[in-house]
Amino acid sequence: MKIAFIGQKGIPAKGGGVERHVEELAVRLAKLGNEVYVYSRKHYTDYNEPSYKGVNLIYLPSIRAKNLEAISHSSLATMDALRRKFDVVHYHGVGPATLALIPRLLKRKTKVITTFHCRDQFHQKWSPPARLFLRFGEMAAAKFPHQTIAVSNVIKDVCAEKYNSNKAERIPNGVMVTEYPGSEMINKFGLKSGQYLMTCARLVRHKGIHYLIEAFNELKASNPENLKKLKLAVVGDSVYTDKYVQELKEMAEKNDDIVFTGFQSDKTLAQLFQNAYAYVHPSEAEGLPITVLEAMKFGKAVLVSDIPENVEAFAGHGYMFASGNVEDLKYKLELLLTNPQLVQEVGQKARDYVSVNYNWDDIVKQTVELYQAAPATQAKELSLAGGLQKS
Repeated sequence: MKIAFIGQKGIPAKGGGVERHVEELAVRLAKLGNEVYVYSRKHYTDYNEPSYKGVNLIYLPSIRAKNLEAISHSSLATMDALRRKFDVVHYHGVGPATLALIPRLLKRKTKVITTFHCRDQFHQKWSPPARLFLRFGEMAAAKFPHQTIAVSNVIKDVCAEKYNSNKAERIPNGVMVTEYPGSEMINKFGLKSGQYLMTCARLVRHKGIHYLIEAFNELKASNPENLKKLKLAVVGDSVYTDKYVQELKEMAEKNDDIVFTGFQSDKTLAQLFQNAYAYVHPSEAEGLPITVLEAMKFGKAVLVSDIPENVEAFAGHGYMFASGNVEDLKYKLELLLTNPQLVQEVGQKARDYVSVNYNWDDIVKQTVELYQAAPATQAKELSLAGGLQKS
């Protein structure tokens, strides 16, 4: 098959999320003998070669603005895809999914797929007009393609119950980690193995890092001697959210035990995961959180907010707290810190669970089967209220 991916920033991925998902999927599809193309934004990576691990890269420009970057690049990619003979055009994200109708209408023999990664309309960084557009994008992701991939059962249910679409199939994110023995890469942050908690995310408000910093500050203040050596590593950086990042740093300015590492990848990120005591994910909105799955794959006990997407991901192989509740978060952190043996046992069970249930080779197999089963037929009718009426 000749397959195009549209909507991601590009590959090789510089972090987790959609880009990591696309890289893992595209590279494996290419190894199976498919001709795979990934549309990339020129500024995303310093990698400028025409291919990556057997995947063809097509570089196109974009408008460098928060509300326009993804849709401008995806629009150009869609126009380019129309002139190529792709068997499958696969959109990633609800914003780019708004364009899926174009190849449905104009490329009669091409199968159009979307992956519904997350309910972006609930991310607090977006303005009201952007949220309205992303709400339309959800409907588009559920209605416009021949087939929708939902990364979680929560999102699959949204497609069925909110948008009356039976096109969605659950195919989750996978996890592939590379371990690097040792701890030399974390020394530059003043961190020591087993003596810090870790969170890793884009520093945007809906990730809930402010709750974690507040809980950590209170925890250290109430246990100054017992937790003297404990630190908190906040891994990640701004995504058009400099004001929020400044807010976080102001919250932490009187606590030298809170370390902002900035964006990290490869060996440094792996050693940050490997040497953490436990992993905390206080997010208020998710699709299926890859960093939680990665922490579990590294054998770490995870403490997550009790939103449905997090609960589905860790499936009882960890701990949870009431989302947005700083006191409950603080209490659960205390429990973890006073039960190191239990933390280690839970981490090992988490590793075993993720290895079986989020295996990339199985995920690629399911994706290929979905591509093959999707009916390539031309859309006949469109209603903005109900989406495609015939497929």
